[in-house]
Amino acid sequence: MNIEMIEAAAERLKGHALRTPLLSSPFLDEIAGRRVFVKPECLQHTGSFKFRGGWSAVSALSPEARAQGVIAYSSGNHAQGVAQAARAHGTPCVILMPADAPRVKIANTRALGAEVVLYDRATGDRDAIGAALAEDRGLTLIKPFDEPQVIAGQGTTGLEIAEQAAEAGVTEAEVLVPCGGGGLTSGIALALEAKAPGLRVRTVEPEGFDDVKRSLASGRIERNTRLSGSLCDAIVTPSPGQITFPILARLCGPGLAVSEDQALAAMAAAFARLHVVIEPGGAVALAAALYHPGEIAGDAVIVVASGGNVDAEIYRKALERFATG
Repeated sequence: MNIEMIEAAAERLKGHALRTPLLSSPFLDEIAGRRVFVKPECLQHTGSFKFRGGWSAVSALSPEARAQGVIAYSSGNHAQGVAQAARAHGTPCVILMPADAPRVKIANTRALGAEVVLYDRATGDRDAIGAALAEDRGLTLIKPFDEPQVIAGQGTTGLEIAEQAAEAGVTEAEVLVPCGGGGLTSGIALALEAKAPGLRVRTVEPEGFDDVKRSLASGRIERNTRLSGSLCDAIVTPSPGQITFPILARLCGPGLAVSEDQALAAMAAAFARLHVVIEPGGAVALAAALYHPGEIAGDAVIVVASGGNVDAEIYRKALERFATG
């Protein structure tokens, strides 16, 4: 992985991915005790940053591989990103999804033309199932985070953050990123290392599923003991990747973890103050900025809101949480 791959992905994404803005609100600044800038990738195509990696990976394939088809496994956001990219390229697409993924994500993936295959997250081995399907059908497997072209696509978010932070006069800040397997986080970290070295990336995860935080602390890859049971489904993974973890270990500061209640409160705050919809996993970085100010350094913090694909009942719960204080 290198900055040249990220810049090449940015060229392929021109005219296809949205350049999401950098939002702010004095109300959020007051809660956090510093300036808060929010990068709303929930406004990206398919509702998350995953479109960037999906397009990068599909567009990098040979014409022969695209014609044969692709397969991906995902709780929903990577699924939708790959499915939309595949449809735009006329590429057959199979998506392996956990049966407990939010219904809206399963429905949206099917609506994008992908064949959805469901599995039990607690008992099934998605890597083994995906590899078997890929071999049986001659499909190219596009991994959700431990894949260079996917990381390169996600890293284009970091290129935009570097430009937008400079425009806002921010040269030193911590950049909080919701982290599952580390594709988005490592891509952003590589981009900022090259383009804005004064911006330091921090990973954010839900409590009880903080494998990356623990891995950064121990210096080796740690695993989650549970793979289900979190509202933050979008960023629940077994462990950081073999490609992503060395990048995270080299470039990121100590990891952060927030509670589900804090993620819900951040979702409500984003609705009230920024008028954007964020899913629980996508809201953990904002939750850290707002409710863990003592663990963050500097006068400004940049937050990535990574996705907005949330079921109505969960979003209603978040708004009720805000109304009741």
